[in-house]
Amino acid sequence: MLEGQEGVTWSQWLAIARTCERLGFDALLTSDHYLSVVNAEEPGSSDAWTLLGALAAGTERLRLGTMVSPVTFRLPAVLAKASTTVDRISGGRAQLGMGAGWWELEHRSHGIPFPPTSERFEMLEEQLEIVHGLWSEEVFSFEGRYYALEECRFLPKPVQRPHPPIVLGGKGGPRLARLVARWADEFNRVGGTPDELRASIERVTDALDRQGRDRASVAMSFMTWVFVGRTDDEWRHRADRARRTDPNAGSLEEYLADISRDCIVGTVEQAIDRMNEYAAAGVQRFVLNHELFDDLEQIELLAEEIMPKVGG
Repeated sequence: MLEGQEGVTWSQWLAIARTCERLGFDALLTSDHYLSVVNAEEPGSSDAWTLLGALAAGTERLRLGTMVSPVTFRLPAVLAKASTTVDRISGGRAQLGMGAGWWELEHRSHGIPFPPTSERFEMLEEQLEIVHGLWSEEVFSFEGRYYALEECRFLPKPVQRPHPPIVLGGKGGPRLARLVARWADEFNRVGGTPDELRASIERVTDALDRQGRDRASVAMSFMTWVFVGRTDDEWRHRADRARRTDPNAGSLEEYLADISRDCIVGTVEQAIDRMNEYAAAGVQRFVLNHELFDDLEQIELLAEEIMPKVGG
């Protein structure tokens, strides 16, 4: 996972994609933002789905998708069309992450309306139904509070059938858990301790039971940041590089105390132990946020020495 709005260059995207593909990673994902979250020197961002289309043409095996696309950025038919285009270019490797959006400043600065939270969740519910309908029905019509489609013949359909996987991200509160149970193929939580993850997963699985869905039909994933190394000096150096891009991070020790709560930080052995705590809490997939875009060595370390010893 890369935060694409933090100035990742095209050459860095390609280098990381090729490294991940060579090392056997399952997927390469991007955030979907137009404004830097760190806001150091506003490095700028590419459009997420346009970028994924280019990566689809330049890779052979990696799954590609967003983590996650806010409903405020695109009409549901446009989002379905963008993700379908990536799915077809890639030969069936797209996944669609969807969420209600959260950052008002980003919307104001780009002229995008930002309704209240309750309305954004209502928009998300309508978008989920529309995307599913466009992907699965020959002719689809819909009329809701926010969107209306009249006899849409959505062609071509995605390569993946019945449809590309849909990922919903959040903390698994009652509203989101209900949407996951009805529409999603994967639930993703960003951040949190193993106990907090376990509680989120329990809320989602309870909602799946109420919906009458097999618990195994929805994957449980966890996204967090990662700074690892073979020695203490190595991983601390990586964390310090990331800290220095954030003007609000404080001292190194303050930064480490903050990220150690729910990030994967430390030596190889410490990372394995921590990730296995999350796996024991029910996490089936890790989405590891890689902040150092020029650092391919950490990606290799994860693939070769850490991930083979996690789970199972």
